Amino acid sequence: MPRAPGGRGRQPPALKKFGQHFLTDEKILTAIVDALAPTSADTVVEIGPGRGSLTDILAERSGRLVAVEIDRALSEQLRERYKDRPNIQIVEGDFLEADLHAEAGEDFLLIGNVPYNITTPIVFRALEAPIPRRSVFLVQREVAERMAAREDTESYGALSVNVAAVANVEQVLTVPASAFRPPPKVESAVVRLTPRVKPLVAVESLPAFRAFVQAAFGLRRKQMQRVLRTARALSANAASDVLARAGIDPAARPEVLSPEKFAVLFGMLS
Repeated sequence: MPRAPGGRGRQPPALKKFGQHFLTDEKILTAIVDALAPTSADTVVEIGPGRGSLTDILAERSGRLVAVEIDRALSEQLRERYKDRPNIQIVEGDFLEADLHAEAGEDFLLIGNVPYNITTPIVFRALEAPIPRRSVFLVQREVAERMAAREDTESYGALSVNVAAVANVEQVLTVPASAFRPPPKVESAVVRLTPRVKPLVAVESLPAFRAFVQAAFGLRRKQMQRVLRTARALSANAASDVLARAGIDPAARPEVLSPEKFAVLFGMLS
């Protein structure tokens, strides 16, 4: 019987409810791990190991591997597969609810083929304490472009600002749909996130900052004076005063403000 790539015999089927698309191209899998660059001294957390294609490579190149898998059948299969590898821990559960500090400590790397339907929550979770020293995600190409976009470009938006406030983003490579089983309807891309030495916004203020940025881009066709009057219930004079002190043109629109300007403005409003 043919063996599935990265697997041992027959595999559980891909489940739509978990957004599962399994990457099978060995060269791309290796390139993704290369982007993370783990060593034998590193603890690596893998999001959604699935059938273990990426896990096999990570297991050989990292000191300790914690793989968080929500699918019970796949978790059982992975536990059996790596039962003789004490440095590999399979955690059955939702990554968004996992206690990363308890599982991996303070110093770890993060990697994952992220389900398209929950990409943003996973990325934001990865930018909360404890923040990985380096993260590599395989995401929808459009999302990768939004994450890495700079101000005054077509892809720039709330996601761009919120990620840039905490981390530097690099697009590493593009992955065609044909590399997956089953193939998704869109192309994918690999992005690498490296935390800023000094975040633009304090970690404890990130939820409020994200809410403010999302509210601003919800009014992206409005001028910033109107944005503040609507989103923060400021008077016209108060909005103009805050913007002047932040060095922002009241007639500017959200898409032309850099992440740095958003951070300054948020600090003043807070």
